[in-house]
Amino acid sequence: IPNGREEPFRGGCARDDSCPPRPAGGEEVLVLLLALAAEFPSEDIFLITASPVIKAVTNFKQVSKTLEEFDVEEQPSSLLEKRYPNIRVIQSGVKQLKSDEHKICTEDGKEYIYEKLCLCAGAKPKLIVEGNPYVLGIRDTDSAQAFQKNLAQAERIVVVGNGGIALELVYEIQGCEVIWAIKDKAIGNTFFDAGAAEFLIPKLTAESRETPIKCKRTKYTVEGIEEKGRPTAACDKLGSALGPDWHEGLHLKGTKEFSHKVHIEILCEVKKIHLQQEFIQLQQTSLTFPKGEKDVEPDEVLWPVYVELTNGKIYGCNFIVSATGVVPNVELFLDGNNFAVGEDGGLKVDKHMHTSLPDVYAAGDICTAAWEPSPVWHQMRLWTQARQMGWYAAKCMAADALGESIDTDFSFELFAHITKFFNYKVVVLGKYNAQGLGSDHELMLRCTKGHEYVKVVMQNGRMMGAVLIGETDLEETFENLILNQMDLSAYGEDLLNPDIDIEDYFD
Repeated sequence: IPNGREEPFRGGCARDDSCPPRPAGGEEVLVLLLALAAEFPSEDIFLITASPVIKAVTNFKQVSKTLEEFDVEEQPSSLLEKRYPNIRVIQSGVKQLKSDEHKICTEDGKEYIYEKLCLCAGAKPKLIVEGNPYVLGIRDTDSAQAFQKNLAQAERIVVVGNGGIALELVYEIQGCEVIWAIKDKAIGNTFFDAGAAEFLIPKLTAESRETPIKCKRTKYTVEGIEEKGRPTAACDKLGSALGPDWHEGLHLKGTKEFSHKVHIEILCEVKKIHLQQEFIQLQQTSLTFPKGEKDVEPDEVLWPVYVELTNGKIYGCNFIVSATGVVPNVELFLDGNNFAVGEDGGLKVDKHMHTSLPDVYAAGDICTAAWEPSPVWHQMRLWTQARQMGWYAAKCMAADALGESIDTDFSFELFAHITKFFNYKVVVLGKYNAQGLGSDHELMLRCTKGHEYVKVVMQNGRMMGAVLIGETDLEETFENLILNQMDLSAYGEDLLNPDIDIEDYFD
């Protein structure tokens, strides 16, 4: 956040066209800017971003103390400057951070002095292979559009990964065979256990689908930028991270007339990727799309690319979607700066979102929470946490500037996330997969096929986490029980008895 002084270019920061534009961060950027603009209306606040659009939250709803629901839409960054006269948007990639001089150098050859700086550069896709034109990463709006364009001409694709984007993709795609390769025993391992995965599988294999909800957000694109040929990796693209509704409004349909076909290959990873000519020379056999457990035949079709899995199977396809997670986008800022970096590659921040360098803060996917967390909170690179971190970072920067103390925000007391998978409402709370609890815990389950799945994690009679799939209306009650750490031993299995209105009982 510069102090308004803009210094002329003094050499050493000339634009290097070999460096691709960096993806900007997401919702943490906007909430941080708005909070600072309101707190310091007479101070100059600069947003330096390679993207001409910003992410804005719409239809925000506070579901409970820690649960939030919202849509994300793209807006031109010029709107910020019109609404807030003390905000100035610099559309340029960052070339270098000189933290010892409190200076940012941009790719357009300019330098900016800051009093306080917050890094919100987000994360980039962790591609299974770099530089392969047949491997797509989905990170920003443009890469999602490139995926849609290629899918329209595809008969078969391979999806690699088991996180949120992979879950959404395999459910939404129609008219195209999907081979889904996951390294775990069950789908959705990031969010679910095997029981919840079994509950969801019938929706994945069902022939008919609910009508998809139309996208409500406005789409802005970069004028003059057109992709030629096959798409490049998403981390080479210009743009900020996708919102939670990224696939809504996209026409995710292949060339075939059937609704959808998904085959899951479990406990495997990609061993090697072969281009068509290379595969022909290898004289190996690829497989057709499996029609049953044992009904797998050699494939006579020649495909543009082939995926060899660690279980020995080879499948041909039109292209591959790499949905294997993200890595913090930190490389640019590490050069010449002695940042403390976490094991996951993020910039370490303390409980006030401050990095190891003076006057430099970080929020969102780029940072790693290095403070002692609440027993029922953990960091996960999600939109909800990015929004909370951005807002809290602004409060911390303001408090530091004014010489005031500040308490850790309540949103870090309990991990809480609400989303939608396979058209089910999904709520995860606390240590929902018993993370870090070892074997000293027990699970309680309630499942009504096709309607709801409820799992709670108990330790010493106290609720530590929960997974709620479907319209259970239990999220606020369970949130309070986890936060209060009430001893629930006396209730036993009645805690999930459908004949007892537990929501009313603990009201």
